[in-house]
Amino acid sequence: MAYTVGQVAKAAGVTVRTLHHYDEIGLLSPSGRSGAGYRRYDDADLERLQLIRYYRELGFPLEEIAAILDDPASDPAEHLRRQHELLTARIGKLQEMVAAIEIAMEARKMNIPLTPEERFEVFGDFDPDAHAEEAERRWGGTEAYRESARRTAGYSKDDWLRNKAENEDWGRRFAEVMASGAPADSPAAMDLAEEHRQLISRWFYDCSYEIHTGLADMYVGDPRFTEYFEKIRPGMAAYLAEAIHANAISRA
Repeated sequence: MAYTVGQVAKAAGVTVRTLHHYDEIGLLSPSGRSGAGYRRYDDADLERLQLIRYYRELGFPLEEIAAILDDPASDPAEHLRRQHELLTARIGKLQEMVAAIEIAMEARKMNIPLTPEERFEVFGDFDPDAHAEEAERRWGGTEAYRESARRTAGYSKDDWLRNKAENEDWGRRFAEVMASGAPADSPAAMDLAEEHRQLISRWFYDCSYEIHTGLADMYVGDPRFTEYFEKIRPGMAAYLAEAIHANAISRA
């Protein structure tokens, strides 16, 4: 069987653009071409794409996936064994997170506030109250602001530490994509832009693509936000803004 790029994209739940990118970097090149030169994928290509999707879901960068799949010593059974081990480890990590969340839920029920020492441990030099008045003036009338205020009012020290850890992990991986030379509208950059949107939605409020692109404009338009991202990696604010806009367009 030969499949068109559109058929493969639809079946695998990826974009045509993603398949084109995989082809360009040599991660997944179609086995054939039509008489007119269009890409044609066979069953072996689909099997490779399935493995790529598995490893991407597990957080592997594209370069590492290519090295794994092209290792002459590996075979399909070995890939299944490796994925089983990785998923088992992830399940264990999720179970640890569930236990931590249950503890945080109990703390939230008791409405435990952060002490000054705990606030410094969580936020470091950043004072979340410094811009509270301005934030309320700019967005106080919005549902997003009210939802964020409602959620964060009950956050404990452990909640904020988890939020900090997640953001630092995201920032590290986003900086790695920048360092790889991938363009801001590459699948890797857009995937992390989407993860950034989902982080906001999970911790603060339902961040729509419209809101997310508005934030992107603020990241490059407001020096305070720009400085925050520039400390992670120079040029990151503009790169992130472009990735956010590209991601929103690709999912429209």
